Amino acid sequence: MNINDLLGVLGLLYDKCGNLLTGHEITWIAIGFIGQTLFFCRFLLQWLASEKARRSVIPTAFWYFSIGGSLILLAYALHRADPVFIVGQMLGCFIYLRNLQLIARESRREA
Repeated sequence: MNINDLLGVLGLLYDKCGNLLTGHEITWIAIGFIGQTLFFCRFLLQWLASEKARRSVIPTAFWYFSIGGSLILLAYALHRADPVFIVGQMLGCFIYLRNLQLIARESRREA
């Protein structure tokens, strides 16, 4: 069994009508999964950092993973022409960038 057989069994290579997806569509699905993976990594990173510190912490890398995941998911949302998804990811990007600005400002004050 190869990867295409496995994906086919899972229904990931077919659209809602049962038609086989094109390479272009599969590429966009892969892009969506990459964005979701980055979003997952930010939560994993935050959890591991908190466990290590034995308190709740949000490392700076959390915000970079957030921006990366959000930008990739925004591209996916634009491709899918989903206005709800587009607005949500755009707003998230501004929040993540603002948090990095605040972190940089604090670091300059401490230096």
